[in-house]
Amino acid sequence: MGCGNIYGRRVRVFAVASMIYLDYKAVEQINKWTIDSKRAALWDKTHERNAKRLLNLIIELEGLWVKLGQYLSTRADVFPFAYISILKQLQDSLPPRPVQEVCHTIEKELGKSVDDLFSYFNRTPLATASIAQVHRATLINGEEVVVKVQHEGIKSVILEDLKNAKSIVDWIAWAEPQYDFNPIMDEWCKEVPKELDFNIEAENTRTVASNLGCRKNNDDNKLAKSVDVLIPEVIQSTEKVLILEYMDGIRLNDNESLEAYGVDKQTVVEEITRAYAHQIYIDGFFNGDPHPGNFLVSKEPPHRPVLLDFGLTKKISTSIKQALAKMFLASVEGDHVALLSALAEMGLRLRLDIPDQAMEVTNAFFSTSTLANEAFETMQSLGEQRSKQMKVIQEKMKLKEKEVKRFDPIDAFPGDIVIFTRVLNLLRGLSSTMNVRIVYKEVMRPFAESALQGNLKGPAVNAQWIYDTPSHSDVETKLRKLLVELGNEEKILGIQVCAYKDGKVIIDTAAGVLGRYDPRPVQPDSLFPVFSVTKGITAGMLHWLIDNGKVKLDQNIANVWPEIGTKGKDEIKVCHVLNHTSGLHNALAILRGENPLLMCDWEECMNQICMSVPETTPGQEQLYHYLSFGWLCGGIMEHVSGKKFQEILEEAIIQPLKIEGELYVGIPPGVESRLASLTVDTDNFSDLLEKDLSFFFQLSDIAQQLSALPALFNTLNVRRAIIPAANGHCSARALARYYAALVDGGTIPLPHSSFSKPPLGSHPHIPKFPSEKTPKRQKGKSSSSTRLAVDTDSSSSNASAADNFASDDGSKKNNVGRIFTNPKIHDAFLGVGDYENMAIPNGKFGLGFRRAILNDGSFSGFGHSGMGGSTGFCDIKNRFAIAVTLNKMSFGGLTREIIQLVCSELNIPLPEDFSSSGDRGPDVLLNIGGSLIN
Repeated sequence: MGCGNIYGRRVRVFAVASMIYLDYKAVEQINKWTIDSKRAALWDKTHERNAKRLLNLIIELEGLWVKLGQYLSTRADVFPFAYISILKQLQDSLPPRPVQEVCHTIEKELGKSVDDLFSYFNRTPLATASIAQVHRATLINGEEVVVKVQHEGIKSVILEDLKNAKSIVDWIAWAEPQYDFNPIMDEWCKEVPKELDFNIEAENTRTVASNLGCRKNNDDNKLAKSVDVLIPEVIQSTEKVLILEYMDGIRLNDNESLEAYGVDKQTVVEEITRAYAHQIYIDGFFNGDPHPGNFLVSKEPPHRPVLLDFGLTKKISTSIKQALAKMFLASVEGDHVALLSALAEMGLRLRLDIPDQAMEVTNAFFSTSTLANEAFETMQSLGEQRSKQMKVIQEKMKLKEKEVKRFDPIDAFPGDIVIFTRVLNLLRGLSSTMNVRIVYKEVMRPFAESALQGNLKGPAVNAQWIYDTPSHSDVETKLRKLLVELGNEEKILGIQVCAYKDGKVIIDTAAGVLGRYDPRPVQPDSLFPVFSVTKGITAGMLHWLIDNGKVKLDQNIANVWPEIGTKGKDEIKVCHVLNHTSGLHNALAILRGENPLLMCDWEECMNQICMSVPETTPGQEQLYHYLSFGWLCGGIMEHVSGKKFQEILEEAIIQPLKIEGELYVGIPPGVESRLASLTVDTDNFSDLLEKDLSFFFQLSDIAQQLSALPALFNTLNVRRAIIPAANGHCSARALARYYAALVDGGTIPLPHSSFSKPPLGSHPHIPKFPSEKTPKRQKGKSSSSTRLAVDTDSSSSNASAADNFASDDGSKKNNVGRIFTNPKIHDAFLGVGDYENMAIPNGKFGLGFRRAILNDGSFSGFGHSGMGGSTGFCDIKNRFAIAVTLNKMSFGGLTREIIQLVCSELNIPLPEDFSSSGDRGPDVLLNIGGSLIN
C-alpha cells in the first residue's frame, strides 16, 4: 500500500515534514520584513502550499495519515482555511482498492464466495477510507446491507505509521516545546490498533446503539437526556469483514442535498452533540472519531443523524466519567474548587497553583463553537490567551524566556482524557464545518448533571450517607435518625454537627456529600463556607487582643488607626464596632452591586472604610454591619498588634485549640479537595420569598442576591481572600471546639474525640502570610497588600505563640491552658455587667456576638449564625456548645430542627431564636433583609 516498502514510507514522511517545517520557519523570518498590508496574503499562500504538500503525501501513503488529514480538515475552528478546503477531499473517499482484493478478503473471512453470500454486490465502492472499503450489497434474503472490508496488509502499515508519527511528534516537541502532542500520540498508539479488528467494532456498535436506545420511529416525548439518532444494525462480523444494515442518508458535506431535503443543520449537529454527551457522561463509552465522514443524515423527516464507524471507541471508568462531568459543570458554574478537584480525580496533575488558567482552558473547551469564517479570530484569540497564561506562569516560576518555552505546567496527563479532548475538538470542528453555533454548556449540561446526580443518593438508598464513626451518646444516635429523615426529604445535601457538654464531645457527625455535583462523602475534616459565622471568630480575636492589653473597649479607634479618624468617624469606639452601632453599616455598599469582587482586595476595602461617613451617631442605633464589621475589626487588630489578621488568628485561636487545618478565614492552596460547595435549597428559597419577604423587598432584587451568592463564594479567588466578616471555612468540630473554649471562659477543652478521623489538628496546612510587594511595616501601620491565604511549610515553631505575643511588651503572659484571663469575659462578650454601658440594652448583639436570649428576656449564652444555616453558639450555665455546618443554604429552618432536638434531649433551654417554628432560622432576616435595608 502506498509508496512501496516501509523504509520508503518513513523517508517520504520525514522529507515532507521537514519541508513543511522549514517553509514555515522561513516565512516567519520573511514576515518580519513584510509590510502589514501583504502579511495576510503571504500566510495564505504559505498555508495553501503546505496543505497541498500534505494532501499529496496522504493520498500517496494512505493508512493512518488519512485519519490525520480527516482530523485536520474538521478543525475549521482553529486551522487556516487552506487546510480545511484542501484536506476536505479526504472526507469523501480515497482511490478505491481493486475489487478482486475485496472479494478475496470476503471469501477468506466468511468461507463463501461473494455470489453465495449476496444476491447483489455492487463492485463500485460507496467509499474508501484509511482502513477499509465499503460496498453496497443485498443479502440472499433480500435485506439491503453495506459490507465493510479491511484493506490487505493494512495492519503492518498502520503500526509502522504510528511509529513514524510518534517520531515526528517527538521531533516537534523538541524543536517547538510549546507544541508537545505526546500525550495524544501515546493514547493513539494504544487505541488505533483496536480498529483493525472488526469484531471489536461490531460489539462497540451494538453497545452504543443499546446505550442510546436507538429506534427507527421518532419519539415525540423525547426526554432531556434521551437522544434521537440512528445506528445501523450489525448483521455479521469477522476480524476483517463487517456487514451492517444499509441506511440511505446524505453526507454532511453534501450541502446541495441537505438543502434540497430541507435539513436543519443546526438541529442535526445539536443532536450529534447530544448523542456524544450521552455516550460520555451517561454511558462512559463513546466513539472517539466524530469527523464528518462518520455521519449521515436520514432522508426521511425528521432527518435524524446516522452514526457510523465505531472502531475507535473509548471506555472510561465510573470515577473518570464522574470527574469529566464534574469538570464540565465546574466550568459552567465557574467553580474553581470543583474544577481542581475534578482534575485531580481524573489524574491530571499541575506543576503549580494556576486555578484561573485552568478555568480559562476548560472554558475554552466548552465555549460556544465558532463559525468557519471566524477561524482566524479564534486562532488569534487562542494564541493571545496562551501567551497570557505563559506570562503568568513565567512570573510565578521566575523563569527566563528560554525556560518558558520548555516548561510544561502539566505534570501528568492521563490517557483517559486524551480521547475525550479529541472528541470535543472534533465536535467543535464539525460545528464550524457545518457553519452552525453549538452552545455546549446548554446542550451537554443535562447529561453531565445526570452523571453526578445518579450518585448523589440520599440515605434511603445509601448506607454510607452518615459517615461511619461510632456514636458518642444517645442524643447523637437520635440526631442521626433526624438527619436521615431530613436527608430523605432532600433538605440536606451535606452537613456536620458537633457538640460539647461539660467540656467533652457528645456529638460529632458528618453526613451527605460535598456538593451538588460532588458525590464524595462529607467527612469530619471537610471544610464548609459558613458566611457570617466568621464574625464570631473575628470578634473572639479582637477580644483576645483586648484581654492582652493591646487595646481597650472604650478606646476611640482613630487613636490606634489614624487614617479612619476623618469624616465624623473620630468618635467611634472599639465597643461601637463590636456592638454594630458605629454607624458604618453601609461603609462597603459598593460591594452590593458595583463591584462585589472588590471584597477580595484587603487594601481597597480598608480604603473604603476610611473614606466612609457614619449614617447614625456612634453608639445610638444597632444596625447589622453585615460586611463592614469584619474589616473594621481587622483594621483595629492589625494596627494595634503590628501583625496581620491571619497571624492573630493562628496565635489566638488555631494553635491554642489545636485545630490546625480546619478553621480558615481565606483558604490556602492545598485544601481544595476537602471543600464543600454551596448550593441553594430552591424550595425553601421560594417559600421564603413568598411567605416572609415579599411584602418588604422587590422579589427580583432578593432573588438575584441569593442566587448569586453560591456562585460567588464557590469561586477560588473569593474563597482565598481574607474577608473577616463572611469568609470563614471550617469543620463543625473545629467551630464547636472554639465555642467549647469560650463557654468555659477561655479554658482549652480536653483533646477532641478519638472517634473522629483523621484526628482534629492533624492537617499540615498552615497559612503563610503574603510578603510580596508589601512595604516595610511602620509602627501602627498595617500591610497594604491584597490579602490572600497561601500554603507553606509548618516547620517554624509557634508552640507558645500566644504567650510570646502577649508578653512582647513585657506586660503579662497568658495562663497555660487558657486563651483569656479576664474572669468577666462572658460579660464582655454579652455586653452586660461592667460592660452594659457599651452595648444597646435590648439589642440582638452584645460585643461582637449575637446574644442567646431566652423567652423570659435573660441571656443564656452567645454565638453567631450565618446566612444559609451554619451556626455556632454556646449556653454558659449548662456548659454546652454546638456547631452546625451545611452546604445547602436552607435559611435556618433545618438548623432550628437540629438545635431543638439536641437541646430538648439535654434539657437545655432554647434561645428564642431557635424555639419558634417555621422555615426561617435566627439570622435569615438579619443577614438577608438587613443587608438589603442597609
